[in-house]
Amino acid sequence: MKQIILITDGCSNVGVSPVVAAAHALEEGVVVNVIGVIDEGEIGERGATEIADTARAGGGLSRIVEPKQLTHTVQMMTRKTVASTIQQVVNKELKQILGSGGGLDELHPDKRAQVVRAIDELGETTPLRVALLIDASASMKPKLAAVEDAIRDLMLSLQARKGASEMAVLHFPGSGGEDTQLDMPWTSELTKARKLFAKLAMKGTTPTGPALIQALRYVLETDRSAAEEREEPRYRQPDVNHQDAEDGELRDYIV
Repeated sequence: MKQIILITDGCSNVGVSPVVAAAHALEEGVVVNVIGVIDEGEIGERGATEIADTARAGGGLSRIVEPKQLTHTVQMMTRKTVASTIQQVVNKELKQILGSGGGLDELHPDKRAQVVRAIDELGETTPLRVALLIDASASMKPKLAAVEDAIRDLMLSLQARKGASEMAVLHFPGSGGEDTQLDMPWTSELTKARKLFAKLAMKGTTPTGPALIQALRYVLETDRSAAEEREEPRYRQPDVNHQDAEDGELRDYIV
């Protein structure tokens, strides 16, 4: 299961709409959650609308919070999105089994309770990857300490799950003209989530849409690479008489 959590404090002002980018992510099976961070001010009607619309298009949740609420909000979103996604899958399967009118709410209370317990268990055991996409525009500078605290606490929360959990961190805009920059590749090690933004150069532009596209590309490409590494050939035909065998290597033939 894959999520992108976008943390921002304003409106995008460069490139493709983040709403369009989030919709594309959902089509690729990646849920987009959005957190708007306010500090001594309002995020504005346009910013609030963009946050809500982006999360809705990405099949996720949206919240507007103060920095002190950020840690709790990130963890809550992660848990709720996992549970919601699993419940949607279960409901779809139940409707196929029970007919078009079927679903979790149509089950007998005893059966429904069993399914809910199974959903809760899957929420704890399903492999999970969470990519945090951080707005590093100039106005976010006072809030980065809260963001780093939220990252560390989310890592602790993920480590407490039964299932395999990894987190990556990216920020935007990146350096050298890039829309995003990778700060921490996929990891489950808490020590790697420390002092990520110590030398970050804050910028004025906010290319939220392009950043979402690049974050999605990172999630999908690393997933494909991991899948290819795990994939075993269907047929393995070692030639034990080949010279390579004498060197301790066997050649594989994939049909």
